[in-house]
Amino acid sequence: MIRILSTKKLQPNQKQFLLNAGFSVVEADFIRIKNTAFTFSNIHDNLIFTSRNAVKAVSNYPDVQDIRRNPAFCVGEKTADLLDENGFTVQEIANNAAQLAQMIIAQYPTEGFTFFSGNLRLDELPNQLKNANVIFNEVEVYETVLMPSPINVAMDGVLFFSPSAVESFLLANKITNEICFCIGNTTAKALENVTNNIIIANQPSVENTIIQTINHFKK
Repeated sequence: MIRILSTKKLQPNQKQFLLNAGFSVVEADFIRIKNTAFTFSNIHDNLIFTSRNAVKAVSNYPDVQDIRRNPAFCVGEKTADLLDENGFTVQEIANNAAQLAQMIIAQYPTEGFTFFSGNLRLDELPNQLKNANVIFNEVEVYETVLMPSPINVAMDGVLFFSPSAVESFLLANKITNEICFCIGNTTAKALENVTNNIIIANQPSVENTIIQTINHFKK
């Protein structure tokens, strides 16, 4: 039987998809998210979200109604869906942070932006905006806490959904012959120095990562 490790707890229907394909599934949360204290003291006209965690943190802020009408620029359909559910107006969606930065620079170069981020966010988007002289500031709204855990059973495949989960996994485990299935390019980049056995999802979603896993082993 094919053994799969997910580095975060899956939704029941997501896990069932793998079980229905005949796989054995082990799940463990290798990171946890902790909201941090922040204020809306200097928010620009446009909002940037590159993760659902940032959307959740901002949506729980008491004065969120003050900025809900500001256009939102985000990474991923799932992030866009969550913004929509929480009453935000999604202006643009990109597949990754680099693509979003390029979109902003090309189409909105004179606008002002506030980027809601986590403590382990990558430099790509801020650096691109800074280099293009786009007006923006950053508000850190959550912290990613690593939760490394040793996995003592050999796995055929490992599902990774963030660079920080990769970092946490590698603190307690080694990649040998496992196939690593990654939700996106930035997650895959975190693995490139330890393995070449990497398959990247076509769309940055948990569901597509699972589909790639099933497709690979069912060839």
